[in-house]
Parts: sequence; structure tokens; C-alpha cells
Amino acid sequence: MSDAARNLLRECLQRQLDAQTGAWLEAQIAALMQDPADAALDIVLGMIPRRLGKAQLALSAAELFAAGKSIEGWDPRGWSVTDAARILVLSGLPRTAIPFAQRFRVLCRSADVAELITLYRGLPLYPDPTTLEEQVGEGLRSNMRAVFEAIAHHNPYPKTYFEEHRWNHMVLKALFIGSPLAPIQGLDQRANPELARIMCDFAHERWAAGRSVPFEIWRCVGPFAEGQAIDDLARVLGSGETIERHAAALALAASPDLRAARLLQDFPALTGDIFRDRLTWATLQ
Repeated sequence: MSDAARNLLRECLQRQLDAQTGAWLEAQIAALMQDPADAALDIVLGMIPRRLGKAQLALSAAELFAAGKSIEGWDPRGWSVTDAARILVLSGLPRTAIPFAQRFRVLCRSADVAELITLYRGLPLYPDPTTLEEQVGEGLRSNMRAVFEAIAHHNPYPKTYFEEHRWNHMVLKALFIGSPLAPIQGLDQRANPELARIMCDFAHERWAAGRSVPFEIWRCVGPFAEGQAIDDLARVLGSGETIERHAAALALAASPDLRAARLLQDFPALTGDIFRDRLTWATLQ
């Protein structure tokens, strides 16, 4: 947990709330410092949306920059004031005989969809983050895309704490439920040979079923592309739609295999755009 992050969240809330509502929130936080029992916490969390409403949390460019400095990758864009206040309360709970991970698990299991989204959005700020991974894994198994994306999108927790198997499972599930990969933080840094193999297998299954292959999978393949993976990328480069061809070219440019470089020689325009940063994964979104 970062004190700087909590302080920033608190300041953003107090700037946006009127004086009476801001004072109420501070009083609840102070009361929980004295009585952090589950019953008291449940009451405060339940009252927050009624007292604060669901307006978007207003953040300046400077505040967003400060957020990313306080916790690498922390991105509270899209949060409501209710999200922010609930996360502020949870992240500042005093330690008790009951570990935070246990309290977090209980909250998740009794939460509705909106509450689950808030709970998982707050992951970067909570104490003892390594103890939360089991519950986060349960969240990833949710059939609700919005809950999955509260963990997977714009959230530094998976990049920082997931072991490789859980990371790969998250990326693969995103494809299965039609969730884009670009908002996953650390997609390039956490790329690995096993994930590249999984993505190629996924592509072959889709092709065999006569279905299209999401262009984003090649981003996970490129740095490890060799052998059959190069053949797969050549297939896409030669016959895919424009966005698919561009993705294949980017993947080939990331490959250490000499065959990839030779393939790209036949597409000088694409290669030139990649070299000049006119074609990047960001421009494909």
C-alpha cells in the first residue's frame, strides 16, 4: 500500500465533494480507525453511494501522472466518487486479528456486480497484496466481463503479482470472452514462450473451425516466434485483412528468427512504417 496513493485519492475526493459530504467521509474513516469491525465497515461501505453519489471522479492530467508515480501503473480513470471512497476506506483499515485478505474475500463473496468492480479496481492500494491473489483468481473466473476487466484492464496488480500460469490464463480468457488485450498492463513485459505457444494453438483451433483470429494474439507471439509460428505469421501477412496483416508484420519485427526478417523484406512499406513508428500496436487500437 502506498501512503502517497491514498493521500492523492483523498485529496481528489475532498476537492470534488462539498464540505458537508467531505466531512462525513472523514468522520467515517476516523470511526473505523477506532472500530474496524466487519459490522461497522459494512455500514460505511453501504452508506457511501447514498451519501456521495455516482459522479465520475474528476482527475487532472497532473493527478493522473502523480497516481502513476505513487504506484507504478495505477490508473484511476473511469472511477466514480463511490469507487474512490470505498477503496480509500478499505485501503486504510487498521490491522486486526483478521487478515485483510480474509476480510476482502468475505466482501467479494457477498458483493453485487458494481461492488465487485469497485473491490477489484482497488487492488493496487490494498495492504498485503500478495495475499490477495487467490481471491483475485476467483474474480478472473467470473462470467461477468465487467468484473473480469476490473482486474485485467488498467490495473497494475496482475502485471506485478501474477505468476506465469495465472497471467497466461488471464490473457487467454480475455480472448475467449471478447475482451481486448491492449488495456492489460504489462502485456509486452510479461510475454513468455508458453503464452506464445498457447496463442498459436488458439489460432489453429479458430482456423480449423473456420473462425477469425483476433489480431492482438500476435503481439504475444512475436518475441518468441520461430518455426511453425513464423509460418502462421506468414499466412496472416499474405492473406489477412489489413489490421491482421499489420499485426503480423509487427510480430515478425519483434521476432529474433532470421526468417522473420526475410519475410518482411517483401513488404518494404510495412517495414518502413514500423521503423518510423508510424505502425505500432497502439496505432492498431
